[in-house]
Amino acid sequence: MQKRNVLNSPRLLELKKERRRAILNKILFSLLGFFVIFFLAAYLSNLNKVKITEVQISGNSVVDTEMLKSTVEDQIQGKYLWLFSKSNIFLYPQSAIKNVLQDKFKRLKDINLSIKNNHILEVDLTERVAKYTWCGATLPTADETCFFLDDTGYVMDEAPYFSGEVYFKFYGSTDGTYFSKQKFQQLVLFKDVLVSLNIKPVALYVADNGDTEIYLSKGNTALASLPKIIFNINSNFQTVAENLEAALNAEPLKTKFSTKYSSLEYIDLRFGNKVYDKFK
Repeated sequence: MQKRNVLNSPRLLELKKERRRAILNKILFSLLGFFVIFFLAAYLSNLNKVKITEVQISGNSVVDTEMLKSTVEDQIQGKYLWLFSKSNIFLYPQSAIKNVLQDKFKRLKDINLSIKNNHILEVDLTERVAKYTWCGATLPTADETCFFLDDTGYVMDEAPYFSGEVYFKFYGSTDGTYFSKQKFQQLVLFKDVLVSLNIKPVALYVADNGDTEIYLSKGNTALASLPKIIFNINSNFQTVAENLEAALNAEPLKTKFSTKYSSLEYIDLRFGNKVYDKFK
């Protein structure tokens, strides 16, 4: 009983109250300090001395400069939490700007942002170079829409109509693994092997089962009527190339290929070392 009375003595209770008040005061002062710093930072972020006043675009040659500039300017409008300016040179949304530019302009490869002269947002760009075209998942039956590809197989913006054999064309689904970066590079290398053998490939089609057809140039003939070389994309590309070269250097295909090329329908390389051909 005596111990309980000591713990509940007026003096001890008053000390406990003073301690709680001191802790509460510290919390209140901390919150007050936080809000003062928070709103001061918000105020400072809106000062003209630390705001972006101009956007400069460099490095682009195909993508329109004004469209790029307008897109960037849209991203630095407004405020974070209705307080912090997005045009602040320290707070501008770098990741958002890059993501929007890459989503909107597929031709852009690299995007670098920097602040110049304390007020200018400089956007330095590298564009992908169009090397080929991708013209759909299936071979064309009527008018086709094609898209540019860079040297890695990345699908870019829509390509205008070209008459003739201006760009090598790819056909096939881009959803699977057949047009993965590694496979794409192998297909391009195989195409280059054909060129080294004095064969002019103009288009390539990969079917869903992996069977691949490379169509060879033959004047203004429709794609479906062009001679073709057939192989499977899952084959060893080096072996396929060696088998083709050996067949083209051996009779009777060597003579038929040089004298009856216009009547060639296909050369089939899907069956190991056996090479099949058909002429009309």
